[in-house]
This record gives sequence, C-alpha cells and structure tokens, in this order.
Amino acid sequence: MMEDSVEQIARLQANIERVLFGKPEPIRLAIVALLARGHLLIEDIPGVGKTTLAQALARSLGGSFQRIQFTSDLLPSDILGVSIYDPRQGEFEFKQGPIFANVVLADEINRTTPKTQSSLLEAMNDFQVSVDHHTYPLPQPFLVLATQNPLEYHGTHPLPESQMDRFLLRLRLGYPDRTEEKRILRAQAASATLERLQPVLDEKELLALQQMVGQVRMEESLVDYLMSIVDATRHCEGLTLGVSPRGTLALYRATQALALIQGRDYCIPDDVKRLAIPVLAHRLLVKGGWTARGGGQGFDASTQLLQTLIAQIQVPD
Repeated sequence: MMEDSVEQIARLQANIERVLFGKPEPIRLAIVALLARGHLLIEDIPGVGKTTLAQALARSLGGSFQRIQFTSDLLPSDILGVSIYDPRQGEFEFKQGPIFANVVLADEINRTTPKTQSSLLEAMNDFQVSVDHHTYPLPQPFLVLATQNPLEYHGTHPLPESQMDRFLLRLRLGYPDRTEEKRILRAQAASATLERLQPVLDEKELLALQQMVGQVRMEESLVDYLMSIVDATRHCEGLTLGVSPRGTLALYRATQALALIQGRDYCIPDDVKRLAIPVLAHRLLVKGGWTARGGGQGFDASTQLLQTLIAQIQVPD
C-alpha cells in the first residue's frame, strides 16, 4: 500500500515537472498542501510560473480548474454564484460560481476588496459556501491556490490575519537558473505546453492518499517539539501575533503529508523543521519597527525571526 502511494505521488510530481522546470521543492510543497487538504499562497513576482503550477496540478488530477482574476470591482457573487429567478419554474435557481472546482486559482488575491476576500473564508475552512440561506458543498478534492505580488502595493488590500491563517502554506517560486530558463525556451519552441499534460491520478486515488495522511504516526516527543516551536512564537518579543491553534494543526497535518511523500508512515524531526517556515511564517505578525538580523520586513522578517527561534529549540533524538 505504501509503495503504491509513493509511486502515485512521484508520478504526480514528475508530471508537473514536465512544464514547470527546476522547481522540485515548490512542487513538492504544493503536493503537501493538496494531500493535507489545505490551501496554498504563492507570493512572488509575475511571470515565474504561479499559474502554470496551478494549471499543471489541476490537469494532473483530471479535475476541474477555474481561474479567478481578482480586481477591485469583483463581487462575492462573482466567486460564489448567484440565485436567479426562473419564471418557468416560479422559483429561484442557484447558478454556481467559479469556486465550484477542484483547483481554484485566485490570481492577485490582494487586489480585491476585503468584502470579496472574505467570501473565500467559509469555502477554504469548511469546504462549502452559503448563499441565500442555503449551503452548497464544494467538490472534493478542493484546493485554493492564491497568488499575490510582494513588490507592487498600489491599489491592493493586504490580506487580514484571518485570511492568511486559512492558507496551509506560503511559498515563493523565484527566478529559474540559467540552465532551467534555457529549458523553458526550448520547451516552448517544441510546443511542450500544458495542453499535452494527461491526468495521472483520479479523484478516488487522491482522496485515498488524503486519508492515508491521517494515518501517518507522530511520536509524542515530536509533537512536543512541534509545540515548542509554536509556543516560542507566542512568547517572542519581536512578534505581536504568534501561531494560532489552526496553525499548529496545519503544521501537524503538513508534516504527516511530507512524511507520506517521502515514503514513510512515521514523521521525523526534519519533516517539522523543513515545513515550519512555509507553514508558520505567514501567520506571524512582526511588531512595528522590528527587523530581523540583516534587515527584512514582512515575510522576510517573520521568516528570519522564526529561523532564529527554531535554532534555539532542542531537536528530539
């Protein structure tokens, strides 16, 4: 059973790597979010492959994919759907919005208003949406992959802490190196595009993998280690806001998912250390005027501070 799951996950990653070159770690983290039934926030400049990653993931699963371009005039009904009166039936009929898909790309999520941003909260947390006093379940599996540009703030609305806390992981893709960028050019010339990707996992196989994540063992000493990291953020002088219980659970689930990806039915300390930054850093609120050693604000400052805290905590044997 474990051998089958490892082979399925490796097949999924290899399929995505056919169109997103030189980014094995971000792809692996995206798969962690998928297996842990979480959501992913990619904070990076335009043109580095954020949309490609989302589309490749959706095509590899054979699931439905919707891209929502977030703008200042976007309304909650543009995302969730709307009830329209049908004169023939004499009643209102609900027309589903683009949120009803297996993989939803929320492109430039910070360019829309807080009201529209908040329309995603129930979907991301409860896998359902409520419209006109009716509740509609979302398709399973369900993954929100949101993007935002960390350099351009004109006309943007920063995500509130409650929204950030709904994302299991936050990561950056970064520029490809020279060799990989040359591969991108050659692949485009050879028409090796997303349209050629074929599904390598079906919904039943993915749901089975998600269930297996919950069966991965984590020893008591490792749970204590994880809790020590979380507790350190709550008593850190440089932080106004530490990790919430939702964040603790997110790190626990993500650690289990990473262990499964590595072919183990048990977690090790390196799993926790490897995921602590992408799972926890975006949940921290750095005090005004505070910068980590070497400078840095926002994401960079919280990352550096968290790295310092982790280095001070004893790793279990």
